[in-house]
Amino acid sequence: MSISERYRTICEEASTLAQVNLQQMERGEKCQRKLAGAAEMLAELEERVGEIPQTRLDRELEPVLLKAHNRLDQARLLLEEGGQEETAKQVWDLEQAIYRLLNSL
Repeated sequence: MSISERYRTICEEASTLAQVNLQQMERGEKCQRKLAGAAEMLAELEERVGEIPQTRLDRELEPVLLKAHNRLDQARLLLEEGGQEETAKQVWDLEQAIYRLLNSL
């Protein structure tokens, strides 16, 4: 799978996670904002990721992936505190996919 395909898959997964309803959870709104923020960050490059030359991929994708990972990590911690272990595991899996993509750059 190419880097652009992997990036798009990560974008889709982040968008799906941002749709999870966490309003019943204490600090759920804050967690929701973190997930949505990560999804929005990733979506900014989703359309043109395939057009970025290979030599510039790391320079353009790395900052976005690191910022999104940071927000996802904050959301995961809130989820764990709120007892949402299943959703926290999904976020963890997405974080791992981002790490693997970063290592490929």
